[in-house]
Amino acid sequence: MNDPVRISQNTFESDGFLVVRGLRNRTFCSRARAEVCEQLEPLLGPAEFEADVGYPGAPKGRAEEGGMTPRRLLSAYARFSRLRGLAVAEDVGELLRGLGLGEQPMLSQGHHNCVMTKHPGYSSATLWHQDVRYWRFDRPELVSMWLALGDENVKNGALRVIPGSHLLSLDRGRLDAELFLRPELEENKVLIREAVPVELAAGDVLFFHSRLFHAAGKNRSSDVKLSAVFTYHAADNLPIPETRSAIYPSIPVR
Repeated sequence: MNDPVRISQNTFESDGFLVVRGLRNRTFCSRARAEVCEQLEPLLGPAEFEADVGYPGAPKGRAEEGGMTPRRLLSAYARFSRLRGLAVAEDVGELLRGLGLGEQPMLSQGHHNCVMTKHPGYSSATLWHQDVRYWRFDRPELVSMWLALGDENVKNGALRVIPGSHLLSLDRGRLDAELFLRPELEENKVLIREAVPVELAAGDVLFFHSRLFHAAGKNRSSDVKLSAVFTYHAADNLPIPETRSAIYPSIPVR
């Protein structure tokens, strides 16, 4: 009989991502969405705005129309009780251990730790990037967990990933000044053609490696898309002192 844990680990090691269907039920997601929406209308900080990121389609400044559209509600672990319980839950810990984070996975409070709030109308597209480009740890071996709080599809801006791209070592010239893939280069065009969308139902979870290239389109639906995102590292993979990665202590996962 095949070992599902080993199969999952092998898939993650080769592809750089793994989808776990139905990790939480729709009731959990509905209650978590309600908790999040209480802090969207009216907006409570801390938050990041579409105008802050400078991605394609984003307003040029906060004073422009749509400039105060929130993109992320920050510090999700501290502010949302249901998501706090999820972030360090025992079943999440077991999955992270199976994905190679050792006996004691740690939740980073300095990276992700947010609810992505992709609004229709003023949401921007996210270019091809690796999350680890601005993270500073002893090893670039971190895992992010993306929980869909509602259905995610191509229309409302679901993530796209390039399978196996976490194993690549690209020449610096294939990246722009902000470390996004340069889409005009032929070798990058070939790579991007290998991308696949990750469509999720509410309660599904995407685990992905910090070196995996991923991107997302604009939300072209009529509803806000909400996704909770947390990032984890092994206990012996420490943040480098005096960097953003070391600002807040990490939290042990059960």
